[in-house]
This record gives sequence, structure tokens and C-alpha cells, in this order.
Amino acid sequence: MTNRVKIFSCSASKPLAEKIAASYGQKLGDVELQKFSDGEFTTVFNETVRGCDVFIIQSTIPPTDNIFELLLMIDAAKRSSAHKIIAVIPYFGWARQDRKDQPRVAIGAKMVANLLEAAGVDRIMTMDLHADQIQGFFEIPVDHLYASSLFAPYLKSLNLGDLIIAAPDAGGSKRASAYAKYLHTDLALCYKQRKKANEISSMTIIGDVKGKDVVIIDDMVDTAGTLSKSAQLFVDNGAKSVRAICTHGVLSGPAFERIDNSVLEELIITDTIIPTQKSDKIKVITVADMFADVMKKAVNFESISEHFVFANQ
Repeated sequence: MTNRVKIFSCSASKPLAEKIAASYGQKLGDVELQKFSDGEFTTVFNETVRGCDVFIIQSTIPPTDNIFELLLMIDAAKRSSAHKIIAVIPYFGWARQDRKDQPRVAIGAKMVANLLEAAGVDRIMTMDLHADQIQGFFEIPVDHLYASSLFAPYLKSLNLGDLIIAAPDAGGSKRASAYAKYLHTDLALCYKQRKKANEISSMTIIGDVKGKDVVIIDDMVDTAGTLSKSAQLFVDNGAKSVRAICTHGVLSGPAFERIDNSVLEELIITDTIIPTQKSDKIKVITVADMFADVMKKAVNFESISEHFVFANQ
């Protein structure tokens, strides 16, 4: 049985990987990304990984180079006789493509799962999947962590007297309901209709938010269109204040401008994705200690159930 652990990072998650490695108690391993003039690239381990438990950290955000870099590094570790290969994917990209919601479309999340398994990964660690059932797309163990155990203490520290939890759409009602039960608060819901992706045609509120401190809960914020519109809708319906908690700050396109110009008092995200810009309204909570703890427990064959208590509320 191996007791040697090595932690490596791909390009997209280097700052987070450095924090995870430091929390784990060691430095990142030496890996190199070699590029050719035509854009092709390959990954090279500059140290032995033979017989080691190898953790490879990478959020699979766009562009597709990031997922392919992770796949190449998994393949390189397998061909270098690593004992176990664990992909730590704080943000699992393509998770919104978890089903056929219209004719003749791909199920991208399942395809990515197939690619990771074909590359030779032995285990997946990720956080707040867009749909919980994506765990079932894999035939290998998946440690699905929840950022709620980090967000809940922060919410309590705000001491909001008239707190109410809100879901930005029907799909997020289960996640928001778990927060509401844990914090012993009421629940509100935004019902939205879309004509196409990233474009909302109409929104209405279910629930009484008058005089309340609203906290919107979601797994990700992309263009911030839904978030900014729902926040304004809550204020128009009498909310005293509006905050948002979103695990993954994708923040693409006009997201930063929309957040800065919105009625949101703050947006709390994690560093599963490193923000490309700064905003006075955005607070980032690190997930490094949680991932490091789960990695240690996985190596030592210990239970990680303590990280799932909130999810079962």
C-alpha cells in the first residue's frame, strides 16, 4: 500500500491548487505544459510518480483546452505507473448539459465523464454539481462536496434579522430549501421563463419578501442576468436587502458590469473558479481547506461524511 502522495495542478486552477497543497502540507509537484507552434500541447511530469497517489487539480472551465489538459495529465500519470489517479475538479464544466432537454442535442456531462474514465482516472472529487445525478454518470467513486458548509457560517455571522432564503428558479429550489431548513427561515422562489440560453423572457416571485433580507442561493453565476433581474424584482416587491451566494463564479460576458450596477449588496462565491476581475461587491471564500481535508481522508481511507451533513438537511 502506497503512502506517497503527490499533488499537481493544471493551468486553469494554479492559485487554488497552491492553497490546497499548502493546506495539505506539501508543495505542488513539478509538471510542465509544452506547446507547439500550431497550438497543440502536451503535459510532462518532471518528477517520478511511480507508485504514488496522484492528485491532479483542474476546474474544467472554458476553453476546452482546460478539460483536454486534464485528460492528458491523467493519461501521463497512468503511463508513468501512478498507483492511483484522483482528479480534483472543483468546478465540473459541461454540467448544465445533463439531459436531453430538446431534440438532437448532446449530453455533455456524460461525455466528459466518459472521457475522464477512458483517460484512466480512479476517482473524482468535485463540488456543487449543477445536477446531483451527474454522480451517476461515472462508474468510479465520486466525492461530491457542498460549499454550503462554508457559506452557512458566513450567513450566520451577518446576523440578518429578517432573513429569507430564495431560489432563482424552480431547479434551484431543492438547494435553497436545504439552506432554509438549516437556518430555520422561510423560502421564496423566482419563477423564470427562457426563450433561449442566457436570455430570460419573464420572471415572477412566489413568496412574501416584503421587509426581508433576501439571500439568493444558486450553484453558479454565469452572465449574472438572472441574478441581477431577480435581485431587482425582490427589491421591487419590498425586500430590505438582497445578497447572493453562488458556489461557482463563472462570471462571463457582462457579468461584472451587471453585478456592479445591480441592487445586490454582495455576491459571495468560492475560488473554484478564479475571478478574472475584481469587484467591491464580490466576496470570495476559499474551498482549499475542505478539499485538502477530503484528500487526506481519501488517502487514509477515512470517512468524509462530516462534509455532507448540511446537504442532508
